[in-house]
Amino acid sequence: MAVLDQLGLPRAHAYGVSMGGMVAQWLGIDHASRIGGLVLACTNPGLAHGVRRSAAAEQIIAGGDNFKVMETFFAHRWSIPRFILSMRESVKIPMPEYAERLHAQASTEHDSWDRLPTITAPVLILHGSADPVTPAANAHLLAERIPGAELHIVRGGRHMFFIEFDGKVNRLVTAFLRQHPLSG
Repeated sequence: MAVLDQLGLPRAHAYGVSMGGMVAQWLGIDHASRIGGLVLACTNPGLAHGVRRSAAAEQIIAGGDNFKVMETFFAHRWSIPRFILSMRESVKIPMPEYAERLHAQASTEHDSWDRLPTITAPVLILHGSADPVTPAANAHLLAERIPGAELHIVRGGRHMFFIEFDGKVNRLVTAFLRQHPLSG
């Protein structure tokens, strides 16, 4: 909201992915009048009510083998090198260890369950059907809790479905935001 205030913008759309989707939920809850459309991708309502990843997926993610972790993110192996190359261009500094710990803590403590029904912005929920990091059942939970939410499951998509299936996802998001213009 501070960025919108600094720019003098009364409203904006919000598109949150994974943990960013958790943040976006709170934008919709706490700042309803400032949010146009809300897009929530591969996220959950919090571990207290959400569906946890499997023990096998948890072990892979905790194991530290970057290639195995990338396999939980992408359905097709050919996408992994493309993603890694794009990340090398955009991320020059690795996340510090303390930031990784705080990220994990924020993800673990997130719980928007009771407040989800108060979201009044139009909501589009997107999820990959084969996401082992944040199981797709979470998308259905969010759609059931948020009044009027639209749900689209991308068949075969994993956690980074929005990159791997970017053409389809971008069309869905663009169409949704066009239906809910900021002005008017």
